[in-house]
Amino acid sequence: MGIIDNFEAMLARGQDSALLRFSLGSEYLKLNQNAQAAEHLRQAVRLDPAYSAAWKLLGKALAATGAHAEAIHAFDQGITAAEAKGDVQAAKEMRIFRKRSEKAIEG
Repeated sequence: MGIIDNFEAMLARGQDSALLRFSLGSEYLKLNQNAQAAEHLRQAVRLDPAYSAAWKLLGKALAATGAHAEAIHAFDQGITAAEAKGDVQAAKEMRIFRKRSEKAIEG
């Protein structure tokens, strides 16, 4: 039983949390299962809108599926959340990812 199976089992038992959803999203992202990653990361930020790391991964997952406009929105939310916590490095990283999505839209 892999780590994703363990996390999915926890979710099935009703142990839903932003951290669990972030962990699932992160693991699916590692496997390039970007749509599934985005689904769990959307739930993570719904449960905790200040979770800047989840916003960052959500943006990355959305960009990987080609949903660059949605990715930009996620990065914007993540930048706001990161700056509110004083997490300058996370905000900086998301600005870089955001620019990549802008360039992808511009073609």
